[in-house]
Amino acid sequence: MITITRLGVLLFTVLFAISFAGCANSDNKLATNTATPLPTAGASPVATQGPPRAKLNLNTATAAELLATIPGFGTRMVREFEEYRPYKSIQQFRREIGKYVTPEQVAEYEKYVYVPINVNESDAHTMQQIPGLDAAEAEKLIAGRPYATREAFIGKLTEYVSAPELETAKTYLSTP
Repeated sequence: MITITRLGVLLFTVLFAISFAGCANSDNKLATNTATPLPTAGASPVATQGPPRAKLNLNTATAAELLATIPGFGTRMVREFEEYRPYKSIQQFRREIGKYVTPEQVAEYEKYVYVPINVNESDAHTMQQIPGLDAAEAEKLIAGRPYATREAFIGKLTEYVSAPELETAKTYLSTP
């Protein structure tokens, strides 16, 4: 027969072992998200394996949106992304975030985020965020500046990208 004291010691030992096992697996890393993201209203699809994903505007995405959309993304990187706002170009994003991660990781992040495109000010690299637009075409669009309206730019853009790519591009354009 087990006495109350022995039962208490046994119970304490079991609870301690369970608690210790849970702590041993955490190794004090910041929480990251590995869930498959859901599309965000008004955002553009990203070509990846599986269902399309929404790209997030780097200047307006919330911490929760970044964590829910980018696999393996942690709270430390949320702070770094937010620290350099507003982003004016994709080159600025690459340079600033490249201080913390490899160029390969920056490229991986770019699958999920974009810098808004100002049709009369953005550089060729930033314009090339538009799916289907290459460097030469981006330079041609830049040479056609200034565009009197967003619609004038979109009209010219139709010469270089498909209809689905154009729909994505429209979501990347900043509002005047």
